[in-house]
Amino acid sequence: MRAQFDAIREQIALNDEAIVAAVNHRLELVAELWQLKGQLGLDTVDPDRERRLRERLAAASVGPLTPEGLDRLVTDLLDLTKRELGAA
Repeated sequence: MRAQFDAIREQIALNDEAIVAAVNHRLELVAELWQLKGQLGLDTVDPDRERRLRERLAAASVGPLTPEGLDRLVTDLLDLTKRELGAA
């Protein structure tokens, strides 16, 4: 039983590291996109795009994350992105 416990903890740790890597990669991509938007004279933040992102992720989520939990996650991710990249 201890081996199973340790294996699950290791999987969680690896998953957490993957989440951090994915967020860092997302920040790099968004920074690149915002640079292009600046060159094109477009607004950095696009509320319609954020709405579509929420809809797409809601459709893709199969749980156990609740719709409320997903909404919080997306809100926090968008807020973090804006804060890290200087749009908020």
